[in-house]
Amino acid sequence: MQSPHVQHFFDQQSNTFSYVVSDPVSGCCAIIDSVLDYDAPSATTQTTQADFIIDYIHQNSLSVAWILETHVHADHLTSSQYLKAQLGGQIAMSKKISIVQETFSAIYNLDIKHFNSSQSFDYLFEDGEPFKIGELAAYSIPTPGHTPACLSYVIGDAVFVGDTLFMPDYGTARCDFPKGSAATLFDSVQKLYQLDESIRVFLCHDYLPAGRQQFQCESTIHAQKKHNIHLNEQTCKTEFVVMRNRRDATLSMPKLILPAIQINMDGGQFPKPEANGISYLKLPLNYFK
Repeated sequence: MQSPHVQHFFDQQSNTFSYVVSDPVSGCCAIIDSVLDYDAPSATTQTTQADFIIDYIHQNSLSVAWILETHVHADHLTSSQYLKAQLGGQIAMSKKISIVQETFSAIYNLDIKHFNSSQSFDYLFEDGEPFKIGELAAYSIPTPGHTPACLSYVIGDAVFVGDTLFMPDYGTARCDFPKGSAATLFDSVQKLYQLDESIRVFLCHDYLPAGRQQFQCESTIHAQKKHNIHLNEQTCKTEFVVMRNRRDATLSMPKLILPAIQINMDGGQFPKPEANGISYLKLPLNYFK
């Protein structure tokens, strides 16, 4: 089984792990779940986190084939457009992004025709579609539940699961966003648990549960199946759905969900500048009561 080199980058503001996954033979790579720094009070962006990735890619003489998103993130903005402008590569995610775009176009009162006629993503993966990163064999696994467009990427002996799973001592992702489903997430995790138990599992977030001192981004299928506190191989579906729904009812909305989704579901594009040259975000007042 091929073993890609995986370099992680951690954004402590959003507790997000981004990755550069590279083929040791060809030097070809993919960037997964990038972060654009965003200051909410001033509505300003910076490229500090993305520049760490750019520096690493230049220092290691890598070439970018893909800029991959595991889902439409609600807790950070993607830097995919900036990275593409600097490094090239195709921005890609699940073909089911259309469900998210339709759902949130209604919430933001945006014209869905914009997404239907001019897709900002360069490539949309079918469920289970194979692809290559240099000589590395890869394929997608649909893992909805957290969102309807969640996609995990199996690359050699590694799988990048986005928000489907966290570290075993923290559990699983919330499922209370529009079109989310705890029952669907349970089924998605079963697909992951069918992978070889030695597969490395790379996560999008870590939140330091009580008793652990260091942030971690890597687990294994074996560890998740045996020890995930929310969903292990002994967990029944009904038990999980009840637990997940009860837990989600206590959670507040992510701080950046409204700016993040509006930009992330459009492939990282900012809204078109208005006559004064400034881009403006829309906020649906009192929608999420």
